[in-house]
Amino acid sequence: MWFLIVLVIIILIIAFKSIKIVRQAEVYIIERLGKFYKVADAGLTIIIPFFDHVRSVVSLKQQTMDIPPQGVITKDNVTITIDTVVFYQITDPAKAVYEIQSLKKGIEYLAITTIRDIIGKMDLDETFSSRDGINTQLRVVLDDATDRWGCKIDRVEIKDITPPADIRDAMEKEMNAERNKRALILESEAQRQSAITIAEGKKQAAILEADADREAQIRRAAGEAQAIKEVAEAKAKEIAMVYEAIKNANPDDKLVQLKSLEALEEVAKGEANKVFIPFEATGALASLGTLSEVVKEKK
Repeated sequence: MWFLIVLVIIILIIAFKSIKIVRQAEVYIIERLGKFYKVADAGLTIIIPFFDHVRSVVSLKQQTMDIPPQGVITKDNVTITIDTVVFYQITDPAKAVYEIQSLKKGIEYLAITTIRDIIGKMDLDETFSSRDGINTQLRVVLDDATDRWGCKIDRVEIKDITPPADIRDAMEKEMNAERNKRALILESEAQRQSAITIAEGKKQAAILEADADREAQIRRAAGEAQAIKEVAEAKAKEIAMVYEAIKNANPDDKLVQLKSLEALEEVAKGEANKVFIPFEATGALASLGTLSEVVKEKK
């Protein structure tokens, strides 16, 4: 009875040792008699107890590793602190276990030395403006170096770059000065644009005013010309009417001479001291003298 109980217990122990269940996204590195035997994928795996054992459980998922903040010196001799994170994935579990003692330590030390080498070739300002370039260089170097370890570096990101306190103060002052400079430039540009707009408006107003004055003068001149034309036409009509009336009256020579004398009388009323009578008018005057004598005799 006791024998059966012991036998069952031994069988259970052997079954427990023999049956392994590998979870998804993991693999088991199995050794037989101290030598690499196989890589067990996800699922049920049977091993021989006391001959086979699981050396390591390796995750195939993408993993992250924070690199401790490192103080590095830039090309212009400024010490800055850089905080970095590495994203990696194991592609060959056997190499990751057997080619290096500690994969994480290897990646960490390699990342630290590479960061110091890259930053040492850059100025302080360049480190802030070239994060993408630094990340790319780090990824390429780490990926090449860790390939023989069965590891692939997917991404390297610089989380923070911290300069010394005095450098930060100087940078803040420089940024404030640059912002004030841009504000002054924008203000002066706005004033210049405003002055240009005002001058352009005045110019357009002056042009419009000059056009209005010119148009008014043209219209005024046209009106005056039309008035003169109408007056001249009226005078011409008046003269034509007088001429026509005189013509219809059929005046004799005596009446014409009398009207001539009336016209001379109007001329004599002027401010001139002397009046010159044409020679032809003397005949009319003589006729008037004769007429006056006839009138006296009749009386």
